[in-house]
Amino acid sequence: MSVLFSDQQHRVSNVELFFDLVFVFAFTQVTTLWLEEPTWAGLGRGLLVLAALWWIWAGCAWLTNAADAEAGFVSTALLSMTAGLFVAALAVPEAFTRERTVFGVAFFAVVVSFVWLYAVVSRSAPELFAAVRRTAWITLPGAAFILAAAFVPASVRPALWAVALIIGFGGPALVGSSGWRVEPEHFAERHGLIVIIAIGESLGAIGFGARGTRLGGDVIVATLLGLLVAVSFWLAYFDFASSGLRDLLVRRQGLERATIARDVYTYLHLPMVAGIVLFAFGMRSVLRSVNADLRWVPAVALCCGCALYVLAFVAIRWRVARQLGRGRPIAGLVLALLTLAATHVHALVALALVCAVLIGLHAYELIHWRDERARRRAHVTADAG
Repeated sequence: MSVLFSDQQHRVSNVELFFDLVFVFAFTQVTTLWLEEPTWAGLGRGLLVLAALWWIWAGCAWLTNAADAEAGFVSTALLSMTAGLFVAALAVPEAFTRERTVFGVAFFAVVVSFVWLYAVVSRSAPELFAAVRRTAWITLPGAAFILAAAFVPASVRPALWAVALIIGFGGPALVGSSGWRVEPEHFAERHGLIVIIAIGESLGAIGFGARGTRLGGDVIVATLLGLLVAVSFWLAYFDFASSGLRDLLVRRQGLERATIARDVYTYLHLPMVAGIVLFAFGMRSVLRSVNADLRWVPAVALCCGCALYVLAFVAIRWRVARQLGRGRPIAGLVLALLTLAATHVHALVALALVCAVLIGLHAYELIHWRDERARRRAHVTADAG
């Protein structure tokens, strides 16, 4: 087989970590877009941009799962894609207005480079190469719609973006998972890292938001509550779920493994990341007006962002086990309903309510799932040994 292709167990490489660092900046740019345009239209456009960024990241996660990212040719290509992605990230706050052409060209160039590199890497694996070719006929036209959106009237641009994303995300499901290969350890590790990156961005949002205010007692309390929410995000994923999802992939083979990887990671990790980035925007809004009522859009971001993150786990559980559970569905619903209260109380109180729900959820899970957590941790420790 080609030295560029790898079907063996491997860890996330340094060049992949460097590529992922661009998304720290890209996620921050999305929150900047929302801060500059805290309207329903701005919220929708930011979510479209975030989904487009995830499209690129998820595709590259599949690519480096099959490629030897340390090979000189692959690492050089990835670094070139990093440059294109960084240019796209620079244009994110005005991706629908003044810098729409810059974003469209950079985005299309990165997608073309990704498809080309994936084809080169997989040409010695006929089934995978066929899957790449089959998907390219969908991916490239989808990316072209985002580029085309730069040259149409402003009122039409969001619709073209939506069409592009429907094609980009729905196309792989339509053509099926036949031919795709997944190395579970790498795939799970890579997605865990992007969740950490998103959580890190939320911490940055807390810091930048606090920096623009006087550090009085109310602001310090708000930052500590925000930190507790970020810890909650980490706990919900890494204390229990991440190892279970990895083991799920390990136990599956072939087509079933690829399908689960697509659904659980490529599709259902997007709402997790979106929820974290929405919370980051909500936190910056809270810190701007700790002792004032939140407007509707920041309130939705704060409460429904956390709800979206929690409910993503519910969707994953339904996908793999056809079960909903109790704690997280209830917590997600309560968090969403808190939006109604968040616009009628001070921002600090709304944040405290969100934090209280998440703490209650984890208290329930730490007690209810203590035996399963102990078993899972013992299993992980044995694997590490």
